[in-house]
Amino acid sequence: MDIEQCTIRPLSAADDAALARIIRTILRACHLDIPGTAYFDPELDHLSTYYAPFPDRRAYFVAVDAQGTVLGGAGLAESVAFADCAELQKLYVTEQVRRRGLGRALMETCEARARALHYRKMYLETHSVLTEALQLYTRLGYREIPRPEAVLHTTMDRFFIRDLV
Repeated sequence: MDIEQCTIRPLSAADDAALARIIRTILRACHLDIPGTAYFDPELDHLSTYYAPFPDRRAYFVAVDAQGTVLGGAGLAESVAFADCAELQKLYVTEQVRRRGLGRALMETCEARARALHYRKMYLETHSVLTEALQLYTRLGYREIPRPEAVLHTTMDRFFIRDLV
């Protein structure tokens, strides 16, 4: 699939089920369908409800193909670990579009929105088994940091931050 034929747009309620299925499928394939990961987040089946009430602090974007099929997504919300910082959340893309730049495009969309919301940094939590994601974060200028005290997904074992200004 050619990612130039994809559109990145804000998440809608109609995308919730497809996105939850994508996230759970990827986490299961990586053996991360365990407590302490997004797999068990209470809002996972209704992400549009989670991100919608705070448009000045949160956002979530989905990538869709020409037929409107959800191929992945990424979001951001205010970080509880750092001041003036957004947290990149739930970046997942289907196997069919991996290594084609869609993850990067979703991250850049989230970073642009974070800047518009006046965040100065972007933080993220991930796991060492997600090697492709780790490579992407490093290529985009994220630097690894020690585990912050406030970590929501306790199974995550790698932490990164990047200046946005």
